Amino acid sequence: MERSSIYSLLIAIALLAVWESACRSFDVPDFILPTPSRIATVAVVQASILLPHAGITALEVLIGIMISLMVAVPLSIVMFAHPSVENALAPFLVASQAVPVFAIAPLLVVWLGYGIASKVLMAAIIIFFPITVNLLEGLKSCDHEYRKLFQLMGAGFWKTLRLLYWPWALPHFFAGLKVGVSVATIGAVIGEWVGAQQGLGYLMIQANARLNVDMVFAAILWLSGMGLSLWVFVGFLERKVITWK
Repeated sequence: MERSSIYSLLIAIALLAVWESACRSFDVPDFILPTPSRIATVAVVQASILLPHAGITALEVLIGIMISLMVAVPLSIVMFAHPSVENALAPFLVASQAVPVFAIAPLLVVWLGYGIASKVLMAAIIIFFPITVNLLEGLKSCDHEYRKLFQLMGAGFWKTLRLLYWPWALPHFFAGLKVGVSVATIGAVIGEWVGAQQGLGYLMIQANARLNVDMVFAAILWLSGMGLSLWVFVGFLERKVITWK
């Protein structure tokens, strides 16, 4: 284990210990702030309830990631190849992130219903921007001397893209993908808060209405684990793909 990982683990343990001791010392009720041990117990004991909802949220996130990749990667390449397209679309890309997701979620529920579609689209909207921007910047950052070399050797755009631009931009692409998958659960959960019949966001709203705060924290714990797992998986793919990094 790396030294930075050890430090992170020690900090997490210290924070949890302070949380646990403070709740016990001041006798804080569970419906106000449960202890970490209580949250962990609920997350394990109530796994039969949490797991089906987590599966729905995970499905929404994974489909959202796939849709984002299908749109973001070609769009980034088009904007790189045609700067005029980038200039035309840049305001809309910024506007897609400037509008609060809470403002969009009710509209998507009205248009797409209470099913999975509105949550998938919410997740895709949040993931789309970091992937697009990072990949585009990676393509544009390619060394000018290498570009000239490929031109002198008679390589066309698509061959240069495959052999030079894309490998050069891969670190930027994975950086954007890491950010995207880390926040992907936000879009899905917000959509479930606004209107859903299943999912961890729906479970959190129902538990909060009944003052089952420990269940709310347990759902948050599962969401955190989901986001962390996606981040670790993308990091694994990055190490396997970018062997020269």
